[in-house]
Parts: sequence; structure tokens; C-alpha cells
Amino acid sequence: MKYVKILFSPTGGTEKVSEAITKDWPSADTIDLSAADTDDSKIVFQPEDVVLIAMPSFGGLAPRLALERLGKIRGNGANCILAAVYGNRAYEDTLVQMEDAAEACGFQVIAAVSAVAEHSIMHQYAAGRPDRADCEQLAGFAGKIHEKLQRGDRRKPVIPGNRPYKKAGGVGLVPKADSSCTECGLCAKQCPAQAINPENPRITDGKTCISCMRCVFVCPQKARKVNGVMVSAAALAIKKACSGRKENELFL
Repeated sequence: MKYVKILFSPTGGTEKVSEAITKDWPSADTIDLSAADTDDSKIVFQPEDVVLIAMPSFGGLAPRLALERLGKIRGNGANCILAAVYGNRAYEDTLVQMEDAAEACGFQVIAAVSAVAEHSIMHQYAAGRPDRADCEQLAGFAGKIHEKLQRGDRRKPVIPGNRPYKKAGGVGLVPKADSSCTECGLCAKQCPAQAINPENPRITDGKTCISCMRCVFVCPQKARKVNGVMVSAAALAIKKACSGRKENELFL
């Protein structure tokens, strides 16, 4: 038996949630779905393995790129826990989309978690989350999941969401480099979608960019930014939905 985390965490929020869930696991390997140079088709699991698949919710859906890379992995009946991480608005169809993708490549879904982390673009929403209370709650969820595994209970949980999934929105927030860019190339190297020209990091392919904000997160000069007017408008549009503290959920 092995324990493995499969993550897509461009700005670190999903990784923090996964760390809280797996805090008491034996040492676990991590598969990074944001790494464009990994041959995911070579990854194979066994029925006794325990796997956490965690990714953020982008507008109420799972990131298409992450799902595509997950689809190359062979689950072979391994026990699977899903975690959808969202910025305090709503995760909508993210979990059922992840469930369908996990089952399509052979995982046995035994539990699912929705968790809140600081919004990757509008940082005023869910600022500082997951916080201590979140982490304690997520660790408690992990304990209940462990108890289910110990009982040999592999029943699939009832996971909220809709099929067909909601329609995906367009990508409008594409980060661009300002005058402080030194063209170090780190953003191009770490872009999950390979949307940034490695020869000229100031150039971003807007059609390829998935607005994951990895380039903004890793830039040592803080030179990459999204349009401030568009961010302000988007923040105002979701203010009501994000005003109250959303709680993490466990589905067993």
C-alpha cells in the first residue's frame, strides 16, 4: 500500500488544504499535475493504494488542463479521496466533474471534501484560509475517512453537483508583465499551460492561458499582474456571494 497526493495547485492554496488532510498519513509521494514535463501516462496505482486528488475550482468547474492530465493516470481501483478547493464563492460542479474524471481512469472514489482557501485573484475573499480552524477541521475529516477505510467500506459517497455541468466561462484575466520584468523566465518555466513564451516572457498566449495565476505567484519581481479594473469589477460582482464565511464539507 502506498499513499499519494495528486495535486494541481498553481498558487499554493490547494496544496495547503492537501497538507491539512494528509497531516497524519505515512509519508506520501506527490504528483504535480501543474508540471508540463511529466509523463502522467506512466503513473499506475494498485487497488490497495490511497490517493488524494486535489484541485481548485475555477468558476465552479475543475481546471480542464488538470482533468486532462489526470485522465492519463491509471487508477486500477485505488481508493480515492477528492478535494475541491474554492475561494469562498461556490464550487458548484467541481466535485462531480472530478468524480467522473477519477472514475474514468479507474479510481474508486470513497470520500470527497470541499474546502475554502484564499481566492487566487481577489485575495480579500477568504484571506488567510485555510486557517487554523480549517486545518483542524480538515484533519478531523481525514480521521473519519481513515475510519471508513479501516472498516473496508468502499461505498461511493453522494457528491453534490449537476450533470451536465455548468457552462464554462471565458478566460478574461490574463496576467501581463509590467516594466519591472527582468525576463528571468521563471514564469514561463513554471506555467502549467506553457502559455508564456520562454524566449520572451513578456509575451503570453491569451488563448492558452488558463488564468491560474501561477506566473503572478512565482514572479520574484512581482512584475506580472492582471488588469486592475477588471479585477475590481469581478470582485464587486461576487461580493455578495463571498461575504459570509463558507465552511468546509465532508462527503462520506
